Amino acid sequence: MAAGLKTVILLSFVLAVGFLLIILSCALWANWLPLLVALTFVLAPLPNALFAHCGQDEFGGSYEGGGGPVDLGRFITSIFVVTGFALPIVLTHSEVIYPAACAMSIIGGGLVYGTILAYSAAFKQEDSEFD
Repeated sequence: MAAGLKTVILLSFVLAVGFLLIILSCALWANWLPLLVALTFVLAPLPNALFAHCGQDEFGGSYEGGGGPVDLGRFITSIFVVTGFALPIVLTHSEVIYPAACAMSIIGGGLVYGTILAYSAAFKQEDSEFD
């Protein structure tokens, strides 16, 4: 196990800072619409996780992509990620939220999504061919 206790502590600290920035972007200006960014970034990795094992065949050849279902999962994940970054910008452009709330929301959302990606990369279990 390459990832240890220090990794868990660091990732939990970064995740807490990300959620703190998102909640502060809502609470400081009494407008709770930037909280939707947290929802989109939390839901973003789910399509990849759901479609990761679909369509994989041991005898399918050397193509590592996994086929159509895996690509669909990546596409839906990219929609969530782009929405998470674009939603505060659109809300700021339409003058629903303040620019400072937009910046805090984008930075916090990036930290949340980056933490989720780092956690899944650090604790990914490789399948042994002898299991």
